[in-house]
Amino acid sequence: MSDGCILVKNRVKGKHLRALVKPPQLCYGCRPFFQVAFLTKIIVMTDADYMRLALELAKQAQAAGEVPVGAVVVKDGEIIGRGYNAPISRNDPSAHAEMLALRDAAQQTGNYRLTGCELFVTLEPCLMCAGAVMHARVARLVYGASDPKTGACGSVLDVFAGTRLNHHAEVVAGVLGGECGAMLSNFFALRRLQQQKQS
Repeated sequence: MSDGCILVKNRVKGKHLRALVKPPQLCYGCRPFFQVAFLTKIIVMTDADYMRLALELAKQAQAAGEVPVGAVVVKDGEIIGRGYNAPISRNDPSAHAEMLALRDAAQQTGNYRLTGCELFVTLEPCLMCAGAVMHARVARLVYGASDPKTGACGSVLDVFAGTRLNHHAEVVAGVLGGECGAMLSNFFALRRLQQQKQS
C-alpha cells in the first residue's frame, strides 16, 4: 500500500468491505508495535465503490466511440488492473474491458494466475471473458448490468454453474446495475439516432 496504508478486510451485514487505514507517524522503533487501536483514518471501499471506478473507465470507452464497458481487477483492496472496451480502436475482437483488465493485472503481478483477485465489470461477461476469468483463477466476479443477448454468467449461459469445470468464481450480479444499464441504453439510443440522421 502507498503512503504507509494498511489494509483491513472486513464483512459487515454480508457485504464485502475493504478498509484502507493510515497509521500515525511513528518512529522506526515503535512501528513494530503499532496496534489497530491507534488507527487515525479509515477509508472503506465497497463493491459499489469499485463498480463506480469501472463506470469511469466505461466513460472512456464511450468517449472513444466504443460500447461503454469498464472493468477493474482488485487484489487485497488495491486496484491492480484496469480496462475498457476497445475492440474497434484496436482492431481486436478480444479487446473487451474484462480481457484488458485481466491482462493489465497479470502484467502488474507478473503472473497469469490471478488467485485471490476480484473482477468488477459494468456488464455481464460474455463467454470469452468468462472463460478468461476461469483460466486466470479469479476468485470473485462482480458485474453491474445483465446482458440478455450474450451474458455467460446467468443470462444466456451460466458457465460458473457448470460442475464439470475445474474452477468456479463467486459471482455477484446487479451491483449498480441501474447505472450500468442506463449508460449502455443511452449509448445505443444515441447511436440509433445518429444512424437515422445519416440515412
